[in-house]
Amino acid sequence: MSKQTNGTPKPPLSQTRHKARHYAMQALYQWQMAGSAVNAIEAQFRAEYDMSKVDVHYFHDLLHGVPANLTEIEALFEPLLDRKLADIDQVEMALLRLGTYELLKRIDVPYKVVINESVGLAKKFGAADSHKYVNGILDKLAQQLRPDECAAS
Repeated sequence: MSKQTNGTPKPPLSQTRHKARHYAMQALYQWQMAGSAVNAIEAQFRAEYDMSKVDVHYFHDLLHGVPANLTEIEALFEPLLDRKLADIDQVEMALLRLGTYELLKRIDVPYKVVINESVGLAKKFGAADSHKYVNGILDKLAQQLRPDECAAS
């Protein structure tokens, strides 16, 4: 762990980003279900949750980036689905949108990290086999969006 200037241990980036994804997925789920404004949802999360161990800039980017790029995001993963977009479980939808956004716009994050984090969240919040579905879609998408990175691993 690195040290902050006040001597308090600062969690590693991987942990703070994990928390950011966790909260972003929940916030996107809320956005999908309630249709609330993203700014209002972000303010609610910042007020209700301890964000001291969260990469709040990453949380903000994910939460605002998905809705801002929604048409492009859905156009990328929709052809890979085995059912209509409207029939996708809402947890899976939030994770597919989040994972697709990261694969598309956050090239600083390795594709394996994006997929592993999404699968972990699907196991925690999704239905019994949703992690397999999310894994399959995001893996195919990674091959399309990041062919060189996938080939190198």
